[in-house]
Amino acid sequence: MINTHQGKWDASALKLAIVAGKFNESIVEKLVSGSSDTFIKCGGLEQNIDLFWAPGAFEIPQIAQTVAGSNRFDLVVCLGVIIRGGTPHFEYISSACTQGVAKVALESSAAVSFGVLTCDTTEQAMERAGVKAGNKGQEATLAAIETATLLRGVS
Repeated sequence: MINTHQGKWDASALKLAIVAGKFNESIVEKLVSGSSDTFIKCGGLEQNIDLFWAPGAFEIPQIAQTVAGSNRFDLVVCLGVIIRGGTPHFEYISSACTQGVAKVALESSAAVSFGVLTCDTTEQAMERAGVKAGNKGQEATLAAIETATLLRGVS
């Protein structure tokens, strides 16, 4: 028989840090709401949520690294919106943010999740922030809660 381990959507004993990029703030706020609402619906307490506003997506990994390294949080959810423009800047920022958050996740004992939208248009970003295609802030938070509870079971 295989010993199977998996996390649960139980945030009752967890502390959440949301690291959100301010660029495209009106859309990011919807992701933040989806994240915090989900944490509370999973049994987390509002007073156990801290929100850290990064200037933009490029700065998210550095702030996430510092927050995760503080050992004050069980999960760090990274949220932001990067919309393609007419220059290669989109690729550079998207790549740096993605790789940076992945590095934080691998080096941290906290559960780190990635909810940074990389979209071609504002409309696509709005859809992924709750208009049509669900809320990626919610999805990133559910993944982080499940990961955090799984990691606790391994320690």
